[in-house]
Amino acid sequence: MEIEGILYRERSSAETKNSKEERLMLDQAKALIFDLDGTLYEDTNHFVYYANLLKKKLKEENRPLFETDYKSIRNREHPLAIGKVYNRTHDAIISVDPFTNLAIRVETWSGDQWPERKVWKHFPDPLIYDFIDHIAIGDGWWLPFSAAMHYGVTSEDARECYVATKDYMGSDEFQLTETKGLKTSLLLWKKTKPLILVTNSEGYDVDRILKAIDLEGIFKEIVSNAEKPVRTEDIFQQVLHNYRLKPEEIVSIGDNFMNEIAPALEMGMKGIYIQSNDLPFSHPNLKVIKSLEELCTK
Repeated sequence: MEIEGILYRERSSAETKNSKEERLMLDQAKALIFDLDGTLYEDTNHFVYYANLLKKKLKEENRPLFETDYKSIRNREHPLAIGKVYNRTHDAIISVDPFTNLAIRVETWSGDQWPERKVWKHFPDPLIYDFIDHIAIGDGWWLPFSAAMHYGVTSEDARECYVATKDYMGSDEFQLTETKGLKTSLLLWKKTKPLILVTNSEGYDVDRILKAIDLEGIFKEIVSNAEKPVRTEDIFQQVLHNYRLKPEEIVSIGDNFMNEIAPALEMGMKGIYIQSNDLPFSHPNLKVIKSLEELCTK
């Protein structure tokens, strides 16, 4: 028990130190760019709702297979995972270098690894994420989507289910959880720097989500329908131009490494990545946290 107590105190001390460093990074920045879904709110029940709608679009014989696979995916027992790419043409799951977008490993849906020769033959160049063939699994939305694609759901059906889920999220049946201390921190940062929201969500969704989590009127600029990661660099370049800032003066905060963190780091910006797992690499301009609450309640 004594040793456990010492280890706990050491971990707590390290976490407090890291939180202070991350908070300092945000305080000293001259502009902050935030993602919305999974960042300013962290609820995940809507992903299950979305998955259930997708399941209804499948042929009846594929529904239990989809349900089993999605449960396995959520439990991190399946090759498909956040940070990877689903390729519809080959029905393959690709692990990529997030900074070069080159394929470094390819697996079948069941987890069999492709030979290295085959990987380089089919994916010799950096992947271009088009939301049609190469689907970047950047957050929880794309996990049930890709699983449904594997079992035969059309893009049109998936879009219909997505819109229905967003409508559900805007109804009285669904309640979003406000992140403790976030509004206070945002209002404090707003006094000294522009706060910019860049999200793939549609404008009407952004408005009602911000209202639901009591963050209306806080952001100086909102870029909706951002089409991240395809347009991330262009949007960030526009921010640099509009506010006459250097890359190192901006921090990008989000839960999607491919969408908002890797592009920011490549451009010389700083990044705060919201992720519950440890990363297999480090970067001098990158901090990793489990929740914004870590920074907003210190």
